[in-house]
Amino acid sequence: MSTTTTPSKKTISKEEWEKKLADVKINKQDLNKLVMNYLVVEGYKDAAEQFSIESGLAPMVDIASIQDRMDIRRAVQAGNVDAAIERVNDLNPDENHNLPAQANLLYLYFQILDTNPQLFFHLQQQRLIELIRRGEFAEALDFASEEMAPRGEENPEFLEELERTMALMAFEDTRQSPVSDLLHPAQRQKTASELNAAILTSQSQEKDPKLPSLLRMLVWSQNQLDEQRINYPRIDNFGTADLVTRDQ
Repeated sequence: MSTTTTPSKKTISKEEWEKKLADVKINKQDLNKLVMNYLVVEGYKDAAEQFSIESGLAPMVDIASIQDRMDIRRAVQAGNVDAAIERVNDLNPDENHNLPAQANLLYLYFQILDTNPQLFFHLQQQRLIELIRRGEFAEALDFASEEMAPRGEENPEFLEELERTMALMAFEDTRQSPVSDLLHPAQRQKTASELNAAILTSQSQEKDPKLPSLLRMLVWSQNQLDEQRINYPRIDNFGTADLVTRDQ
């Protein structure tokens, strides 16, 4: 009778692993850029300003524009979409392109909404959701028919989203609606993130920070090693980044 033997795990000691890590040369300037990218994209204005002083690395955008972007994002997260749209429009100083340097930077916001119909529809959808949330159903019906229905006629995807949003009013208690997820804070966050990404794109910046992508790549790499039955020091807690050797 033949027996199947399970291949033994290959083991890499913590000392050997740390030596391999130490042999990898990483440019400190590249690390600083990675940190600055995260602070700017995520909107940590004060931290970006302080890090710029400490590292000597100039941020990729004007620091003041970070605050403008965060004010807009927070307005959407608070359900005040009208204020957010007004703030985006106000960031266009005037229609004269001969503007000072800082004004030219803010001029990048001009036509963000006009050139991105999907974003504009989602902002309008969020306005409709907020009307329904407040129980202003008559206003919601008027807004949907006058402002959103024409766009829905032009785009089947928009029409489907509009119908889904209007379904909230079919229930006396909107929380019992099968589309009640539209009332969840995550929906506001989704809309705010979409607007934030559009503003970053207008500044020729990446819409997502690089650091989370690198962390996801690290998780994937560790999973690959696990599948190959390699015992190695891994990072389980990204907060501490401690190397942990699992039991063999």
